[in-house]
Amino acid sequence: MESFKVRQQVGPDGTLHLDISVGISDREVEVMVIYQPVPSDRSPAMSLADLYDICTNDPISLDEGGIDDALDEDLAGAFE
Repeated sequence: MESFKVRQQVGPDGTLHLDISVGISDREVEVMVIYQPVPSDRSPAMSLADLYDICTNDPISLDEGGIDDALDEDLAGAFE
């Protein structure tokens, strides 16, 4: 059994045409097709500049005991 992954444009009539050379001839084969739409690339990817100052309204406050008891326990176990 062989598998292929192809990216193909669906025609304006809603029909997908596939021409795949499989390297054999004059034999019966079983074919399974699974398709899913590809997300459009129209939304721009986030850059580092988009993330600048993202935490300015969510400050992390430290006290003499640390950040959080659960975090302190996790960190303590990591260094043992």
